[in-house]
Amino acid sequence: MNYRCIATAVFGMEAIVGQELKTLGYENVTVENGRVLFDADEMGIAKANLWLRTAERVTIMVGEFKATSFEQLFDNVNKLPWELYLHKEATFPVNAKSVKSKLFGLSDIQSISKRAIVKRLTNVYKVEWFKETEETYSVTVAILKDDVTVMIDTSGKGLHKRGYRELGNEAPLKETLAAGLLLVSKWQPKIHLIDPFCGSGTIVIEAAMIAKNIAPGLNRAFDSEKWKFIGEDVWKAAKKEAYESIKHDLDIVLEGYDIDKRSVNIARHNAEIAGVDDIVHFQVRDVLDFSSKNQYGYIICNPPYGERLNELEEVRKLYQLMGKVFSPFKTWSKYIITSYDDFEKAYGSQATKNRKLYNGRIKTHFYLYFGEKPPKKNREIQE
Repeated sequence: MNYRCIATAVFGMEAIVGQELKTLGYENVTVENGRVLFDADEMGIAKANLWLRTAERVTIMVGEFKATSFEQLFDNVNKLPWELYLHKEATFPVNAKSVKSKLFGLSDIQSISKRAIVKRLTNVYKVEWFKETEETYSVTVAILKDDVTVMIDTSGKGLHKRGYRELGNEAPLKETLAAGLLLVSKWQPKIHLIDPFCGSGTIVIEAAMIAKNIAPGLNRAFDSEKWKFIGEDVWKAAKKEAYESIKHDLDIVLEGYDIDKRSVNIARHNAEIAGVDDIVHFQVRDVLDFSSKNQYGYIICNPPYGERLNELEEVRKLYQLMGKVFSPFKTWSKYIITSYDDFEKAYGSQATKNRKLYNGRIKTHFYLYFGEKPPKKNREIQE
């Protein structure tokens, strides 16, 4: 059976998620604000969860309609074919979201939608009480300007939960955003990569997973693995295919530096869990000591932002230092994400491009400084 699915995305990442879906072979891909719609069968749902690097979660769209009253909400939710998804022992919590809509009481939206689902299933299964003792199908009723989208979450935990980051530092970069930075930069495994502010190693580890073709969801569980209408065999086949797709014995080393010894130790630990410790190198090093023997490469980093007022001057000085330290590396491309409004002024040069992205709830810009291209005969090194 084919389902209309939604891959949710943080602001600024929708086009990247859409491109991922097209590259993975999905059809009828439509990019919208905060989400990307696509068609998938049961195997497609499993593969989307396993392979999407930049999406936040994957849901099945059960239905869409307009509602300006609770009566309309009840009637339309009740009309949806819940029996296609929910058996009579299923656990189905209902969550609600509402933005700029006439229906805004979240607890009311939840309870009315739940009653509508129960009434539908009562008529289908001829039972009055649902014990909800088996696997979970989390329902979300999202209302935006009176347009209602009803979804079932196939992922469970957010897709940024790869399973490798048991330990983290104080301000971790989400795995999905780190992967997004790599895809926006068009980094390729043959290009040397250094993150001089690696923290717990997320950018370097995500790059290494791309290089080794490790599915980002291979080391975790998903709610839909236990769903009866998808089936365990589908998930087993999808995971087997993903395991067999991993590339081994790569001749590359991706580097991460940080001034904090604890962060570097965490990064090494995380890389080992992710299965990429053979192609990454983490080291305690100040950005002041940045160096490389490689003529071409990428610097991709998430330096401190200075979110507190007393840190702003310190951060401005750091960005000045980065500009001076990176400037001699003319043939290297630099990609830097920060929320600091005057970054280019402090850094000392204007970016080739910049892109607005959200790191959690923090509005940031991703500054792209393209390096000088290699001579034509060596162009394949960089491109």
